[in-house]
Amino acid sequence: MKTWNIYLSGEIHTNWREEIAAGAKAAGLPVSFASAVTHHEASDDCGVAILGEEPNKFWHDHKGAQVNAIRTRTLLADADIVVVRFGEKYKQWNAAFDAGAASALGKPMIIMHQAEHAHALKEVDAAALAVTETSQQVVEILKYVINGELTGYTDQA
Repeated sequence: MKTWNIYLSGEIHTNWREEIAAGAKAAGLPVSFASAVTHHEASDDCGVAILGEEPNKFWHDHKGAQVNAIRTRTLLADADIVVVRFGEKYKQWNAAFDAGAASALGKPMIIMHQAEHAHALKEVDAAALAVTETSQQVVEILKYVINGELTGYTDQA
């Protein structure tokens, strides 16, 4: 049986990743999850921590972005499905960038955000194969796509 690689991109301030992982585990789905480094300070400082200090904040951030891109590009390329979550408090430019990269790679995307962001994210949503508001909806999509199971229906082939 195939193990599906699911890349989880987006905001790092809520537990949506854990909710999806727990739902997938409870459903017995054959999935493997990956994401960017979600420890904010480690992600910001990885470049200078490994490659040396930068007095200019631009180059400090640039080094970190490049080191992080090694992970992101590799995991996005290996993903069977990309889930991108846009949170309510922060503008996630990185999430939008990941959505664009996933789209360019032809990766199936599930976008997750609140209804009030529908207008701002209309172009991102248009590139997705599904747009959801909750982690549970993502899990239900994964159940259907992977196992052909639709909750509440019987006699499924």
